[in-house]
Amino acid sequence: MRVQGKMAFITGAASGLGKASAMMLAREGAKVALSDINEEGVKAAADEINQECPGQAFAYRLDVTNEENWQAALQAAHEDMGGLNVLLNNAGIGGGSTVEDTDFETWKRVHAVDVDSVFLGCKYAIPLMVAHAPGSIINISSIAGLIAGHNMAAYNSAKAGVWLLSKSVALHCAKRGYKIRSNSIHPTFIDTPILDGMADQIGKDELVKKLARQVPLGEIGDPSDVAHAVLYLASNESKFMTGAELKLDGGISAM
Repeated sequence: MRVQGKMAFITGAASGLGKASAMMLAREGAKVALSDINEEGVKAAADEINQECPGQAFAYRLDVTNEENWQAALQAAHEDMGGLNVLLNNAGIGGGSTVEDTDFETWKRVHAVDVDSVFLGCKYAIPLMVAHAPGSIINISSIAGLIAGHNMAAYNSAKAGVWLLSKSVALHCAKRGYKIRSNSIHPTFIDTPILDGMADQIGKDELVKKLARQVPLGEIGDPSDVAHAVLYLASNESKFMTGAELKLDGGISAM
């Protein structure tokens, strides 16, 4: 019961890291508001959590690039849970290639989903979180937000934006005396449904082996690796941690 009494809003929660984090938070005592543009999927994920943790999960459709969607979903979750004190900005996409080969529409789409969504989430969640402090904002960035690749112009830029925005939010909340912390998590390759789309050419097993060879620990991550980090940052155990980044990269950034 490490987050007993916490009330968390999670984006991109129909599958992958969002769903795994929601399940872990619920198992540890939190109420969880799952949101996703995939309405059917997010409802199924909430139902699955409620089978194990009755009455702790709620589901909402949310397009994270839409300002009005954010306002409505956060208000509904606040009312359904009786408050809000944890925000997990998890929704994100990849896309694009080199700076020359990435078209402008792809550039804008990646930034809208990956970093504009974090801005909107923080902007509209913070006023709701203040009354239920202490609170925690957790933003999923990427190791690609700290280490660049020649063919990841849009993704590198967006995830680096999440990293520094998290720090700005941390300092803002501290200066205002809100007792709300803000930190970012930076995973490397994680075994989520995103890999399925990358595996069309060589197959999932071969892809996992290829990615693992790039990681000093010799393996890719599991969604639970990120969910455990989310749990720590959502809990009061991390009460003195703000404006920081957690690297879950199997040692890549140490090279």
